[in-house]
Amino acid sequence: MTDTERVQRYRARMQRKKEIIDAAIARADRKQGLLIILTGNGKGKSSSAFGMIARALGHGMHVGVAQFIKGRSDTGEEAFFRNQKNIVWHVLGEGFTWDTQDLQRDIAIAQQGWAIVQSMLHDPSFDLIVLDELTYPLKFGWLDLTTVLRDLKNRPSMQHVIITGRGAPGALCDSADTVTEMTDIKHAFRAGIQAQAGIDL
Repeated sequence: MTDTERVQRYRARMQRKKEIIDAAIARADRKQGLLIILTGNGKGKSSSAFGMIARALGHGMHVGVAQFIKGRSDTGEEAFFRNQKNIVWHVLGEGFTWDTQDLQRDIAIAQQGWAIVQSMLHDPSFDLIVLDELTYPLKFGWLDLTTVLRDLKNRPSMQHVIITGRGAPGALCDSADTVTEMTDIKHAFRAGIQAQAGIDL
């Protein structure tokens, strides 16, 4: 095959691809608030959500963050985003369950946290809400899944919600517009490497 033929074949292939993509874009004619689930055992669920926060803030959108389970408030993402305009940040947990070891308190904290989330879900001024690690209180039964699904369904029509955490319940995934599962192939922690500032914290 000559260089000219290779160039022509490439151009024809890209033209066919462009036609397919343009047709798909033309079919996507609705606008609505999205429910996005980032789940799976791999690293990067919260990090992906924080990337979308940066994107939203770049568009001048109003963002709310509610972090379940996590009790620390010294992470790099919080230190950065708390200094930005248009963001409200709630740390709703008291640490990982193996740290707290108090079932009734963990349940109470999760339910108090959901009451805060409900107020955000009823507030149309929030364009994007990130519910970080919400899957855990759902999986543990600390929050009622039916109530959570109802509140998510009844939120303002253009409000986007991102939920992160392992083991997202099937009913939650079924109700979502986009679901991404992070796959764990290899992780530095299992090789004895500590969590690193700027990467994990």
